[in-house]
Amino acid sequence: MTVTIGRRELLAALGGAAVAWPLAAGAQQPAMPVIGFLHSASPGPFASAVAAFRQGLKEAGYIEGQNVAIEYRWAEGQYDRLPALAADLVSRQVAVIAAIASNAPAQAAATATIPIVFVSGGDPISGGLVASINRPGGNITGVSWVATALVPKQLELLSRLVRNPASIGALVNPSHPDHDLQLRELREAGAAIGQKINIVQAGTPRDIDTAFVGLIQQGAGALIVANDPMFISRRDQIVALAARHAIPAMYYSREFPAAGGLLSYGANFIDATRQGGIYTCKVLKGARPADLPVLQPTNFDFVINLKTAKTLGLDIPPTVLALADEVIE
Repeated sequence: MTVTIGRRELLAALGGAAVAWPLAAGAQQPAMPVIGFLHSASPGPFASAVAAFRQGLKEAGYIEGQNVAIEYRWAEGQYDRLPALAADLVSRQVAVIAAIASNAPAQAAATATIPIVFVSGGDPISGGLVASINRPGGNITGVSWVATALVPKQLELLSRLVRNPASIGALVNPSHPDHDLQLRELREAGAAIGQKINIVQAGTPRDIDTAFVGLIQQGAGALIVANDPMFISRRDQIVALAARHAIPAMYYSREFPAAGGLLSYGANFIDATRQGGIYTCKVLKGARPADLPVLQPTNFDFVINLKTAKTLGLDIPPTVLALADEVIE
């Protein structure tokens, strides 16, 4: 028996097939990988770091919203929130966790199943993140911009500018995972130049105001600010307090002198975060963290804010000025 199909019925059948084929093809597409982004601090002050991370992803072939998704979690400077935030990302079965700003996010996210890429200014070995720089082992690798280890150099440069201060204060966050290491570095570096270091501690923005009161009472003639994401978040507050009390201060990141602080010496943490994005993509593409050596900076920038120096009545010696990689006027 011959069945005759009319022109209208044929077009309808073909149209239905045209709709069905794309739906079937779409259902077969692999799911978009998801990166868990876990940060110690707040999003606003670290917008440039997030942009750098996305730039690293882009350089490696991933664009957020097109072929990769990112779940952001921010601890808002409260380190005790990190374990719950990390557990949430693990429960969502993200492909990789990017643990940014200090060792704490990576420590909180440590898991045997999900790979982790950290970007930290702390020591990843003493922090228990990796077995060694060249052979991380386990499921963790990343970028270390070694901020804590630079304390001796920072103190040396500060002492060359501020001659024989009555005392040097150090602002430290007691909640920072490298707190004990920071204290040891500060005291040993002070002893090496025959200078007593008076420690003041601040774990909250309000504590920073109180810490500066303590500095004044101790007669601090200079200040060194220890590495901590919360301090970068509160850089405007810290710089303003240093200016109000006329205390020359050394910082660990150029973001401080860019905001009006006097000096900084350290690696570029924005570029470190970009490199963290590239490393995250390597893991997404199948690389094992154990096979990826921890990246470390090879260049460190010494930044001087000349306008702030003049306001403080400081004459920058030519020998010190010649060492600067950047002078802000």
